[in-house]
Amino acid sequence: MLVAFSVSPSGGDHDGSVGAAVAEAIRVVRASGLPNETNAMFTNIEGDWDEVMAVVKQAVDAVAAASPRVSLVLKADIRPGYTDQLTAKVERIEDALRE
Repeated sequence: MLVAFSVSPSGGDHDGSVGAAVAEAIRVVRASGLPNETNAMFTNIEGDWDEVMAVVKQAVDAVAAASPRVSLVLKADIRPGYTDQLTAKVERIEDALRE
């Protein structure tokens, strides 16, 4: 499965920034060893259901350590039997754009 998720504290620091807490969540994702990528809005991660959801929970817990209230947005593409879709889906679109 592929999961795109965004996790952040509901309140920021004294400047309104949530970057430090979000960085801790991304640190968890990268330490997981699962294929992942982070962009300006979401972190994408690929693996089986139990692996991915465990990492999402750990990322939420990392943010919760800095804030009593956490916001989580999650979108999943559940397609059994397919792997390497983190890059393959993008490659298919790039191929179509070259046509």
